[in-house]
Amino acid sequence: MTDTFDLVLKNGTVFTPGGEISADIGVSGGKIMKIGSIAAEQAGELVDCTGLTVLPGVIDSQVHFREPGNEYKEDLESGSRAAALGGVVAVFEMPNTNPTTTTPDMMLDKLARAANRMHVDHAFYAGATHENTALLPEMERMKGCCGVKVFMGASTGSLLVEDDAGVEAVLNAITRRAAFHSEDEYRLADRRDLARTGDWTSHPEVRDAEAAIMSTKRLLRLAEKTRKRIHVLHVTTAEEMEILARHKDLASVEATPQHMTLVAPQAYIELKGYAQMNPPIREQRHVDAVLAAVNAGIVDVLGSDHAPHSKEEKARPYPASPSGMPGVQTLVPVMLTHVANGKLSLQRFVELTSSGPQRIFNMAGKGRIAEGYDADFTVVDMKAKRTITHDWIASKCEWTPYDGFEAKAWAVATIIRGNIVMRDDELVGPSLGEPVRFLETGA
Repeated sequence: MTDTFDLVLKNGTVFTPGGEISADIGVSGGKIMKIGSIAAEQAGELVDCTGLTVLPGVIDSQVHFREPGNEYKEDLESGSRAAALGGVVAVFEMPNTNPTTTTPDMMLDKLARAANRMHVDHAFYAGATHENTALLPEMERMKGCCGVKVFMGASTGSLLVEDDAGVEAVLNAITRRAAFHSEDEYRLADRRDLARTGDWTSHPEVRDAEAAIMSTKRLLRLAEKTRKRIHVLHVTTAEEMEILARHKDLASVEATPQHMTLVAPQAYIELKGYAQMNPPIREQRHVDAVLAAVNAGIVDVLGSDHAPHSKEEKARPYPASPSGMPGVQTLVPVMLTHVANGKLSLQRFVELTSSGPQRIFNMAGKGRIAEGYDADFTVVDMKAKRTITHDWIASKCEWTPYDGFEAKAWAVATIIRGNIVMRDDELVGPSLGEPVRFLETGA
Protein backbone atom coordinates (compact mmCIF):
# COMPACT_ATOMS: atom_id res chain seq x y z
CA MET A 1 0.00 0.00 0.00
CA THR A 2 1.35 3.40 -0.99
CA ASP A 3 1.77 5.86 1.86
CA THR A 4 -0.36 8.96 1.65
CA PHE A 5 0.33 12.24 3.41
CA ASP A 6 -1.81 15.10 4.62
CA LEU A 7 0.58 17.55 2.97
CA VAL A 8 3.51 17.25 0.60
CA LEU A 9 6.04 19.98 -0.15
CA LYS A 10 7.43 19.03 -3.53
CA ASN A 11 10.50 19.97 -5.57
CA GLY A 12 12.02 22.35 -3.03
CA THR A 13 15.57 22.95 -1.89
CA VAL A 14 15.27 21.65 1.66
CA PHE A 15 17.55 22.78 4.49
CA THR A 16 18.10 19.66 6.62
CA PRO A 17 20.57 19.20 9.50
CA GLY A 18 22.94 17.72 6.94
CA GLY A 19 22.71 20.71 4.62
CA GLU A 20 20.75 21.66 1.54
CA ILE A 21 19.21 18.85 -0.51
CA SER A 22 16.68 18.61 -3.30
CA ALA A 23 13.81 16.65 -1.80
CA ASP A 24 10.10 16.38 -1.13
CA ILE A 25 8.66 16.44 2.39
CA GLY A 26 5.68 14.35 3.48
CA VAL A 27 3.64 15.53 6.47
CA SER A 28 0.94 13.72 8.42
CA GLY A 29 -0.60 14.52 11.79
CA GLY A 30 1.41 17.72 11.99
CA LYS A 31 4.72 15.84 11.91
CA ILE A 32 7.39 15.32 9.26
CA MET A 33 7.01 11.70 8.15
CA LYS A 34 9.28 11.44 5.11
CA ILE A 35 12.03 13.40 3.38
CA GLY A 36 12.88 12.09 -0.08
CA SER A 37 11.05 11.41 -3.31
CA ILE A 38 7.24 11.47 -2.98
CA ALA A 39 4.75 11.13 -5.83
CA ALA A 40 2.24 13.93 -6.25
CA GLU A 41 -0.67 11.49 -5.99
CA GLN A 42 0.43 10.64 -2.44
CA ALA A 43 -0.47 14.16 -1.28
CA GLY A 44 -3.74 15.14 0.31
CA GLU A 45 -2.57 18.70 -0.28
CA LEU A 46 0.38 19.64 -2.47
CA VAL A 47 2.63 22.70 -2.22
CA ASP A 48 4.87 23.14 -5.27
CA CYS A 49 8.20 24.49 -4.01
CA THR A 50 9.97 24.56 -7.36
CA GLY A 51 12.59 27.31 -7.23
CA LEU A 52 12.00 27.84 -3.52
CA THR A 53 13.99 27.05 -0.38
CA VAL A 54 12.29 25.27 2.51
CA LEU A 55 13.82 26.33 5.84
CA PRO A 56 13.00 25.03 9.31
CA GLY A 57 10.33 27.29 10.74
CA VAL A 58 11.81 30.57 11.95
CA ILE A 59 11.45 31.16 15.71
CA ASP A 60 11.50 34.69 17.13
CA SER A 61 12.42 34.34 20.80
CA GLN A 62 11.83 37.97 21.82
CA VAL A 63 8.64 39.88 21.08
CA HIS A 64 6.44 42.34 22.99
CA PHE A 65 2.80 41.98 21.92
CA ARG A 66 1.46 44.48 24.52
CA GLU A 67 -1.55 42.45 25.70
CA PRO A 68 -2.96 42.96 28.26
CA GLY A 69 -2.92 46.69 28.91
CA ASN A 70 -1.75 48.37 25.71
CA GLU A 71 -3.79 46.69 22.99
CA TYR A 72 -3.97 49.92 21.02
CA LYS A 73 -0.29 49.34 20.13
CA GLU A 74 -0.52 45.60 19.56
CA ASP A 75 -2.33 42.51 20.78
CA LEU A 76 -1.70 38.79 20.60
CA GLU A 77 -3.77 38.42 17.42
CA SER A 78 -2.24 41.31 15.48
CA GLY A 79 1.31 40.58 16.60
CA SER A 80 1.03 36.93 15.66
CA ARG A 81 -0.51 37.92 12.31
CA ALA A 82 2.56 40.04 11.63
CA ALA A 83 4.74 37.08 12.60
CA ALA A 84 2.98 34.69 10.23
CA LEU A 85 3.08 37.18 7.36
CA GLY A 86 6.82 37.51 7.91
CA GLY A 87 7.50 33.77 7.85
CA VAL A 88 7.79 33.24 11.62
CA VAL A 89 6.25 30.05 13.08
CA ALA A 90 6.68 30.66 16.82
CA VAL A 91 7.26 33.58 19.18
CA PHE A 92 8.32 34.03 22.82
CA GLU A 93 6.42 36.96 24.32
CA MET A 94 7.74 39.24 27.05
CA PRO A 95 6.21 39.93 30.50
CA ASN A 96 6.20 43.75 30.54
CA THR A 97 2.47 44.05 29.91
CA ASN A 98 -0.08 45.71 32.19
CA PRO A 99 -0.53 43.90 34.47
CA THR A 100 2.84 42.23 34.23
CA THR A 101 3.26 38.46 33.84
CA THR A 102 4.60 37.95 37.34
CA THR A 103 2.19 35.43 38.88
CA PRO A 104 0.94 31.99 37.84
CA ASP A 105 -2.54 33.46 37.33
CA MET A 106 -1.19 36.04 34.88
CA MET A 107 0.64 33.31 32.97
CA LEU A 108 -2.63 31.37 32.71
CA ASP A 109 -4.38 34.56 31.62
CA LYS A 110 -1.97 35.05 28.72
CA LEU A 111 -2.34 31.44 27.62
CA ALA A 112 -6.12 31.82 27.70
CA ARG A 113 -5.94 35.04 25.69
CA ALA A 114 -3.73 33.31 23.10
CA ALA A 115 -6.01 30.30 22.61
CA ASN A 116 -7.83 30.39 19.25
CA ARG A 117 -6.47 33.91 18.57
CA MET A 118 -2.76 33.59 17.88
CA HIS A 119 -1.76 32.59 14.36
CA VAL A 120 1.61 31.15 15.39
CA ASP A 121 2.85 28.90 18.16
CA HIS A 122 3.81 30.79 21.28
CA ALA A 123 5.37 30.82 24.72
CA PHE A 124 5.50 33.45 27.44
CA TYR A 125 8.24 34.64 29.76
CA ALA A 126 7.67 34.89 33.50
CA GLY A 127 8.80 38.30 34.70
CA ALA A 128 11.08 38.52 37.74
CA THR A 129 10.66 41.17 40.44
CA HIS A 130 12.04 41.64 43.94
CA GLU A 131 8.71 40.46 45.31
CA ASN A 132 7.92 37.31 43.30
CA THR A 133 11.11 35.24 43.61
CA ALA A 134 9.27 32.53 45.52
CA LEU A 135 6.78 32.14 42.64
CA LEU A 136 9.36 31.75 39.88
CA PRO A 137 10.06 28.00 40.38
CA GLU A 138 6.36 27.31 39.83
CA MET A 139 6.03 29.70 36.90
CA GLU A 140 9.06 28.43 34.99
CA ARG A 141 7.55 24.91 35.04
CA MET A 142 4.16 25.97 33.70
CA LYS A 143 2.88 24.93 30.31
CA GLY A 144 3.79 27.53 27.70
CA CYS A 145 6.51 29.22 29.77
CA CYS A 146 9.81 29.70 27.94
CA GLY A 147 11.71 30.84 31.05
CA VAL A 148 12.25 33.80 33.35
CA LYS A 149 12.97 37.33 32.11
CA VAL A 150 14.95 39.81 34.21
CA PHE A 151 15.22 43.54 33.47
CA MET A 152 18.42 44.97 34.95
CA GLY A 153 17.64 48.30 33.26
CA ALA A 154 14.41 50.32 33.45
CA SER A 155 11.18 48.59 32.47
CA THR A 156 7.46 48.47 33.24
CA GLY A 157 6.18 48.82 36.82
CA SER A 158 8.02 46.57 39.27
CA LEU A 159 9.77 44.62 36.50
CA LEU A 160 13.21 45.89 37.50
CA VAL A 161 15.84 43.92 39.35
CA GLU A 162 18.76 46.32 39.22
CA ASP A 163 20.84 45.15 42.19
CA ASP A 164 23.23 42.22 42.52
CA ALA A 165 21.40 40.78 45.51
CA GLY A 166 18.13 40.76 43.61
CA VAL A 167 19.63 39.13 40.52
CA GLU A 168 21.39 36.54 42.65
CA ALA A 169 18.16 35.72 44.46
CA VAL A 170 16.39 35.15 41.12
CA LEU A 171 19.18 32.92 39.81
CA ASN A 172 19.25 30.88 43.00
CA ALA A 173 15.49 30.35 42.83
CA ILE A 174 15.26 28.93 39.30
CA THR A 175 16.68 26.03 37.33
CA ARG A 176 15.99 26.99 33.70
CA ARG A 177 17.99 29.49 31.67
CA ALA A 178 17.02 33.08 32.54
CA ALA A 179 16.95 35.86 29.94
CA PHE A 180 18.34 39.31 30.79
CA HIS A 181 18.00 42.85 29.56
CA SER A 182 21.51 43.87 30.55
CA GLU A 183 21.96 47.61 31.10
CA ASP A 184 23.17 49.08 34.39
CA GLU A 185 20.23 50.98 35.90
CA TYR A 186 22.47 53.02 38.22
CA ARG A 187 24.54 54.35 35.32
CA LEU A 188 21.41 55.01 33.26
CA ALA A 189 19.97 57.08 36.09
CA ASP A 190 23.18 59.08 36.39
CA ARG A 191 23.18 59.87 32.66
CA ARG A 192 19.54 60.82 32.04
CA ASP A 193 20.40 64.51 32.16
CA LEU A 194 22.53 64.01 29.04
CA ALA A 195 19.35 63.71 26.95
CA ARG A 196 18.98 66.67 24.58
CA THR A 197 15.36 67.57 23.98
CA GLY A 198 14.32 66.70 20.43
CA ASP A 199 17.73 65.20 19.61
CA TRP A 200 17.59 61.43 19.22
CA THR A 201 21.32 61.28 18.54
CA SER A 202 21.76 61.75 22.28
CA HIS A 203 20.01 58.43 23.03
CA PRO A 204 23.18 56.30 22.71
CA GLU A 205 24.96 58.85 24.91
CA VAL A 206 22.39 58.48 27.68
CA ARG A 207 22.41 54.68 27.36
CA ASP A 208 26.06 54.40 26.46
CA ALA A 209 28.08 51.29 25.73
CA GLU A 210 29.57 51.33 29.22
CA ALA A 211 26.10 50.91 30.78
CA ALA A 212 25.70 47.64 28.88
CA ILE A 213 29.28 46.48 29.48
CA MET A 214 29.11 47.14 33.24
CA SER A 215 25.83 45.29 33.56
CA THR A 216 26.98 42.26 31.57
CA LYS A 217 30.17 41.98 33.61
CA ARG A 218 28.10 42.04 36.81
CA LEU A 219 25.69 39.50 35.40
CA LEU A 220 28.46 37.11 34.41
CA ARG A 221 29.98 37.29 37.89
CA LEU A 222 26.62 36.37 39.39
CA ALA A 223 26.08 33.54 36.91
CA GLU A 224 29.50 32.12 37.79
CA LYS A 225 28.77 32.46 41.51
CA THR A 226 25.42 30.67 41.28
CA ARG A 227 26.45 28.34 38.41
CA LYS A 228 23.22 29.13 36.58
CA ARG A 229 22.58 29.49 32.86
CA ILE A 230 21.87 32.96 31.49
CA HIS A 231 20.73 34.31 28.14
CA VAL A 232 21.87 37.88 27.38
CA LEU A 233 19.39 39.62 25.13
CA HIS A 234 20.03 42.11 22.31
CA VAL A 235 23.79 42.48 22.85
CA THR A 236 24.99 45.63 21.11
CA THR A 237 28.65 46.30 21.95
CA ALA A 238 31.96 44.99 20.70
CA GLU A 239 33.28 44.74 24.24
CA GLU A 240 30.37 42.61 25.47
CA MET A 241 30.85 40.18 22.60
CA GLU A 242 34.52 39.75 23.57
CA ILE A 243 33.59 39.14 27.19
CA LEU A 244 30.72 36.77 26.41
CA ALA A 245 32.94 34.71 24.13
CA ARG A 246 34.93 33.74 27.21
CA HIS A 247 31.84 32.59 29.14
CA LYS A 248 30.00 30.32 26.72
CA ASP A 249 29.77 27.61 29.37
CA LEU A 250 27.06 29.65 31.12
CA ALA A 251 25.98 32.45 28.79
CA SER A 252 24.06 32.29 25.54
CA VAL A 253 23.75 35.41 23.40
CA GLU A 254 21.01 37.05 21.35
CA ALA A 255 21.46 39.68 18.64
CA THR A 256 18.79 41.60 16.73
CA PRO A 257 18.53 42.43 13.01
CA GLN A 258 18.36 46.16 13.77
CA HIS A 259 21.68 46.16 15.61
CA MET A 260 23.26 44.64 12.49
CA THR A 261 21.44 46.89 10.03
CA LEU A 262 20.82 50.37 11.43
CA VAL A 263 23.81 52.61 12.27
CA ALA A 264 24.15 55.65 14.55
CA PRO A 265 24.07 58.58 14.18
CA GLN A 266 22.57 58.30 10.68
CA ALA A 267 19.59 56.22 11.84
CA TYR A 268 18.58 58.84 14.42
CA ILE A 269 18.97 61.70 11.97
CA GLU A 270 16.86 59.97 9.30
CA LEU A 271 14.34 58.03 11.40
CA LYS A 272 14.20 60.12 14.58
CA GLY A 273 11.96 58.35 17.11
CA TYR A 274 11.53 55.33 14.85
CA ALA A 275 15.20 54.47 15.54
CA GLN A 276 14.87 54.69 19.33
CA MET A 277 15.12 51.42 21.23
CA ASN A 278 16.89 49.97 24.28
CA PRO A 279 19.75 49.15 24.11
CA PRO A 280 20.31 51.81 21.47
CA ILE A 281 21.31 51.60 17.85
CA ARG A 282 25.07 52.21 18.00
CA GLU A 283 27.86 53.39 15.74
CA GLN A 284 29.46 51.38 12.94
CA ARG A 285 32.20 49.68 14.97
CA HIS A 286 29.60 48.05 17.22
CA VAL A 287 27.42 47.06 14.25
CA ASP A 288 30.44 45.40 12.65
CA ALA A 289 31.29 43.65 15.93
CA VAL A 290 27.80 42.22 16.33
CA LEU A 291 27.90 40.82 12.80
CA ALA A 292 31.38 39.41 13.38
CA ALA A 293 30.14 37.73 16.56
CA VAL A 294 27.26 36.21 14.61
CA ASN A 295 29.67 34.70 12.12
CA ALA A 296 32.08 33.58 14.84
CA GLY A 297 29.36 31.58 16.59
CA ILE A 298 29.32 33.73 19.72
CA VAL A 299 25.72 34.70 19.04
CA ASP A 300 23.28 31.82 19.56
CA VAL A 301 19.94 33.22 18.44
CA LEU A 302 18.29 36.08 16.61
CA GLY A 303 15.37 37.89 18.21
CA SER A 304 13.50 40.80 16.71
CA ASP A 305 12.71 42.54 20.05
CA HIS A 306 9.44 43.50 18.35
CA ALA A 307 8.17 46.36 20.54
CA PRO A 308 5.65 48.59 18.74
CA HIS A 309 4.49 52.06 19.74
CA SER A 310 2.05 54.35 17.96
CA LYS A 311 3.21 56.92 15.44
CA GLU A 312 1.90 59.65 17.73
CA GLU A 313 4.00 58.39 20.64
CA LYS A 314 7.09 58.12 18.47
CA ALA A 315 6.60 61.70 17.25
CA ARG A 316 7.05 63.12 20.74
CA PRO A 317 10.34 65.03 21.11
CA TYR A 318 13.12 62.96 22.65
CA PRO A 319 13.30 61.86 25.46
CA ALA A 320 9.50 61.87 25.78
CA SER A 321 9.30 59.42 22.89
CA PRO A 322 9.17 55.74 23.96
CA SER A 323 11.82 53.17 23.06
CA GLY A 324 11.00 50.19 20.86
CA MET A 325 10.28 49.28 17.26
CA PRO A 326 8.34 46.58 15.41
CA GLY A 327 10.42 43.78 13.91
CA VAL A 328 8.79 40.35 13.91
CA GLN A 329 7.47 40.75 10.36
CA THR A 330 10.75 42.06 8.93
CA LEU A 331 13.21 39.66 10.61
CA VAL A 332 13.25 37.16 7.73
CA PRO A 333 13.53 39.53 4.73
CA VAL A 334 16.09 41.78 6.42
CA MET A 335 18.36 38.94 7.55
CA LEU A 336 18.02 36.99 4.29
CA THR A 337 19.05 40.16 2.47
CA HIS A 338 22.21 40.11 4.59
CA VAL A 339 22.62 36.49 3.45
CA ALA A 340 22.18 37.56 -0.17
CA ASN A 341 24.77 40.31 0.36
CA GLY A 342 27.31 37.81 1.70
CA LYS A 343 27.30 39.06 5.29
CA LEU A 344 26.36 35.67 6.71
CA SER A 345 25.56 32.23 5.34
CA LEU A 346 22.14 30.68 5.01
CA GLN A 347 23.34 27.92 7.31
CA ARG A 348 24.14 30.51 9.98
CA PHE A 349 20.70 32.10 9.57
CA VAL A 350 19.07 28.71 10.12
CA GLU A 351 21.18 28.07 13.21
CA LEU A 352 20.21 31.45 14.67
CA THR A 353 16.47 31.14 14.00
CA SER A 354 15.63 27.45 14.44
CA SER A 355 18.25 25.04 15.78
CA GLY A 356 19.71 27.77 18.02
CA PRO A 357 16.45 28.56 19.83
CA GLN A 358 15.70 24.83 20.09
CA ARG A 359 19.07 24.22 21.75
CA ILE A 360 19.09 27.23 24.07
CA PHE A 361 15.51 26.86 25.30
CA ASN A 362 15.16 23.05 25.08
CA MET A 363 12.16 23.21 22.78
CA ALA A 364 10.42 19.91 22.07
CA GLY A 365 9.87 18.85 18.48
CA LYS A 366 10.89 22.09 16.80
CA GLY A 367 13.96 23.58 15.21
CA ARG A 368 14.88 21.24 12.36
CA ILE A 369 13.58 19.53 9.27
CA ALA A 370 13.87 15.88 10.26
CA GLU A 371 11.48 12.96 10.54
CA GLY A 372 9.41 13.06 13.72
CA TYR A 373 9.72 16.82 14.22
CA ASP A 374 6.88 19.33 13.96
CA ALA A 375 6.14 20.19 10.35
CA ASP A 376 7.16 23.83 10.73
CA PHE A 377 8.51 25.46 7.58
CA THR A 378 9.44 28.93 6.41
CA VAL A 379 9.35 28.71 2.63
CA VAL A 380 11.41 31.46 1.03
CA ASP A 381 12.20 32.75 -2.42
CA MET A 382 15.90 33.56 -2.24
CA LYS A 383 15.68 35.51 -5.52
CA ALA A 384 12.66 37.66 -4.73
CA LYS A 385 13.13 41.41 -4.94
CA ARG A 386 10.66 43.27 -2.77
CA THR A 387 10.57 46.65 -1.03
CA ILE A 388 9.52 46.73 2.62
CA THR A 389 6.98 49.51 3.20
CA HIS A 390 4.84 50.84 6.03
CA ASP A 391 1.77 49.59 4.13
CA TRP A 392 2.92 45.95 4.38
CA ILE A 393 3.16 46.02 8.18
CA ALA A 394 0.35 44.14 9.95
CA SER A 395 1.25 45.43 13.41
CA LYS A 396 -1.22 47.91 14.85
CA CYS A 397 1.53 50.56 14.88
CA GLU A 398 1.48 50.60 11.03
CA TRP A 399 5.14 51.54 10.61
CA THR A 400 8.58 50.00 10.30
CA PRO A 401 12.10 51.43 10.56
CA TYR A 402 12.80 49.52 7.33
CA ASP A 403 10.39 51.49 5.13
CA GLY A 404 12.06 51.60 1.71
CA PHE A 405 14.44 48.68 2.48
CA GLU A 406 15.18 46.73 -0.70
CA ALA A 407 14.86 43.06 0.28
CA LYS A 408 16.58 40.40 -1.83
CA ALA A 409 14.64 37.44 -0.40
CA TRP A 410 11.09 36.94 0.86
CA ALA A 411 9.01 34.45 2.82
CA VAL A 412 6.29 33.10 0.53
CA ALA A 413 4.70 30.58 2.91
CA THR A 414 4.48 29.92 6.64
CA ILE A 415 3.56 26.35 7.60
CA ILE A 416 3.00 25.43 11.25
CA ARG A 417 2.56 21.80 12.30
CA GLY A 418 1.49 20.98 8.76
CA ASN A 419 -1.03 23.84 8.53
CA ILE A 420 -0.50 26.41 5.79
CA VAL A 421 -0.94 29.66 7.70
CA MET A 422 0.44 32.20 5.21
CA ARG A 423 0.84 31.95 1.47
CA ASP A 424 1.85 34.74 -0.91
CA ASP A 425 1.46 37.54 1.64
CA GLU A 426 -1.99 36.45 2.81
CA LEU A 427 -3.22 34.54 5.84
CA VAL A 428 -5.04 31.51 4.50
CA GLY A 429 -6.26 29.69 7.59
CA PRO A 430 -7.77 30.16 11.03
CA SER A 431 -5.65 31.03 14.06
CA LEU A 432 -4.26 27.63 15.10
CA GLY A 433 -1.31 28.68 17.27
CA GLU A 434 -0.59 26.43 20.24
CA PRO A 435 1.76 26.69 23.24
CA VAL A 436 5.32 25.65 22.47
CA ARG A 437 6.42 22.53 24.34
CA PHE A 438 9.66 22.43 26.33
CA LEU A 439 11.69 19.45 27.50
CA GLU A 440 12.20 20.99 30.94
CA THR A 441 8.51 21.40 31.65
CA GLY A 442 7.29 18.16 30.12
CA ALA A 443 4.32 20.11 28.74
